[in-house]
Amino acid sequence: MKLNRKDLLGIQELSVEEINLVLDTAESFLEVSTREIKKVPTLRGKTVVNLFYEPSTRTRTSFEIAGKRLSADTINISTSTSSVVKGETLIDTAKNLEAMNPDIIVIRHSAAGAPHILAGLLRQSIINAGDGAHEHPTQALLDMMTIRSKKGRIAGLHVAIVGDIAHSRVARSNIHGLSKMGAHVSVAGPATMIPRDIEKMGVRSYTRIEEAIRDADIIMMLRIQTERECQSIFPSLREYAQFFSLNRRNIDLASKEVLIMHPGPMNRGVEISPDIADGPRSIILDQVTNGVAVRMALLYLLTGGGNP
Repeated sequence: MKLNRKDLLGIQELSVEEINLVLDTAESFLEVSTREIKKVPTLRGKTVVNLFYEPSTRTRTSFEIAGKRLSADTINISTSTSSVVKGETLIDTAKNLEAMNPDIIVIRHSAAGAPHILAGLLRQSIINAGDGAHEHPTQALLDMMTIRSKKGRIAGLHVAIVGDIAHSRVARSNIHGLSKMGAHVSVAGPATMIPRDIEKMGVRSYTRIEEAIRDADIIMMLRIQTERECQSIFPSLREYAQFFSLNRRNIDLASKEVLIMHPGPMNRGVEISPDIADGPRSIILDQVTNGVAVRMALLYLLTGGGNP
């Protein structure tokens, strides 16, 4: 089976079969990262451009590592050192990149819909590495891979997502993906951080963390997206931590086998206490490991590959 699409722009547009294809392919690529020589010739001769208009550590690095482990030529472009600072538009930048004939362009942008614009203009495959507060599909895919590998399934699990839901592209992509795969999703956060129509996405919404995480199999904590907030929407970090931090006092409300996730970067002591983040229930670093495999799978599938 092949991924019969040119671009990966969001989880909302993917079918269950396509999600399973990506996850299955990613699992087959996990072994490459354990070899002494972590490289296969799968994408030799292909070129991947990482175009990041926003800061990134995990996503950008894992895309670069993924490309190099598949033997692709990988180019990183940071807008702070590009012609963007001279006033070049996104479309002009993209058209110039197209003229250099790469195979895949991975883009992160602060404007929702930016990857969709490029997908309609360029012949290259476009991968959305995060567009504003809209979607972050590769993060959701690696999260689903991590849950499936640890729990053996996604269907029927209770997943609680806690934090700044309104401004989180990770939350939005995970809600789409986890719901499609049969999980029961609940969200929690201050009322100012919960979209009014969130329940139309098929989730249960709460304004107390205790209600959302009760009997949860997975708890996914999110950081406060201060860079996307137009004004202060909560009194203070101390008050936020008091009411919405995951800690020893409230984690026992969840399932005894609960697993803790976080897309990063973490604000320790704000949305999650250090002992929980580093404790035996945490699978945060597993998410990072699986992120490389998922991005390897996507680069492979979007260049025409089937299951390796």
